[in-house]
Amino acid sequence: MVSLAHGKARVELAPEVGGAIAEFAFGGVDVLRPTPQEARTAGDVRAHACYPLVPYSNRIANARLAVAGHTVELARNFGDHPNSIHGVGWQRAWRVVRHDDRSALFALEHTAKGADAQAWPWPFRATQSFGLVAHEGGATLTVKLALVNTGAIPFPFGLGLHPYFPRTASTELDFDVDGVWENDATLLPIRCIGIPPEWRHELTGLPSRSALRYSPLGRPGGLMAARREDTIDNVFTEWKGVAMLTDPARPFDTGIAADRAAGFVVVYAPVARDFVAVEPVTHMTDAFNRAARGETGTGTRILAGATGFSCTIRIFARVRP
Repeated sequence: MVSLAHGKARVELAPEVGGAIAEFAFGGVDVLRPTPQEARTAGDVRAHACYPLVPYSNRIANARLAVAGHTVELARNFGDHPNSIHGVGWQRAWRVVRHDDRSALFALEHTAKGADAQAWPWPFRATQSFGLVAHEGGATLTVKLALVNTGAIPFPFGLGLHPYFPRTASTELDFDVDGVWENDATLLPIRCIGIPPEWRHELTGLPSRSALRYSPLGRPGGLMAARREDTIDNVFTEWKGVAMLTDPARPFDTGIAADRAAGFVVVYAPVARDFVAVEPVTHMTDAFNRAARGETGTGTRILAGATGFSCTIRIFARVRP
């Protein structure tokens, strides 16, 4: 573990477990879902508080990638699931480049040789930088994800973060979006719909804008869910970059904010569970294949050789006045 601390805030990082965050707490209360000790011992990255999504987010249909008129076969990396998922960063050990009491820098070198080529056939270097700042009114953990194409061949790419927040029956999630993608049985998007009026509420001080509210989170009220009627696992479009979670049972509000690179957000809120994942991402699910078919607005970007890209995401706790 790599530990960061400032004021009342504490962060534990697990570089060898997918470069994950194991703990983020303020005043002894969890900002992110706590990682059980057995998950830490077993190196179970999916049970950690947060992990990086690099060099793509979410699912690639049937683990096949259409690029420049060719089909690239990828390794299926999620059990018997037919799609590849979340890139390679979450399943690799990251190297600690440096760290001090309030910051850390991790790096991952992907050579795209041997078995690595099956996971992603292009070489890259990824970094995660972490910075922790706290004060009496709350704390912020800033995560900057960066990707450099270390080869000569351009490739499609994306970045994102997969944090899990604590959730109770009274948790409300608010964020400003324009649409939501309904899914098929394998969680691939099939149709984008506008946010129904009954899901909206007026944002205080912004009467011309509206936001999506789930209250409580376990009952989305009509959203075509991914697998079960009351489970949310969908990508939302035209996200305005901030999501807030409020809960009168907790001593502070929590939230996540991303720069303009992350124009999409994935929300995963399984029924009858004590967490919700709010994932800022730079592209929609299966974006690269959709872009290859001529679709627009997928968030697909191409990274040329010897060039880089980054996005910055902030996870925060804010004490209520």
